[in-house]
Amino acid sequence: MRESFFFEKLAIYQRSLAFSVKVCVLASRFPAKFSRVADQLIGAAISVPLNIAEGSGRKSPKEKINFYNISRSSMFECVPILEICKELGLVDGPTSDGLLDEAVEISKMINGFIDA
Repeated sequence: MRESFFFEKLAIYQRSLAFSVKVCVLASRFPAKFSRVADQLIGAAISVPLNIAEGSGRKSPKEKINFYNISRSSMFECVPILEICKELGLVDGPTSDGLLDEAVEISKMINGFIDA
């Protein structure tokens, strides 16, 4: 069994990673004519756990908060993209609503890291 990094044990990292995997799987099924939308959504979603991981490795509290803010901003970016995808019929309502609910919960968790 491999040794894990500190951030891999964080609930916020695990939850945001699961969210980004769901989004990647979903977006990978978009028709080719919506590849830019898929790329934008995937980029925003994977930025969330990436910045949580990077922030957790910083020594200075100011640097940590900066990366957590970037992570939260990336999650905020996912919201309108998911809403657009719903309106375009790329994502059904229940799937979109579930991902948006998850985005809210993850954002709250990130806020907890920022405020700590």
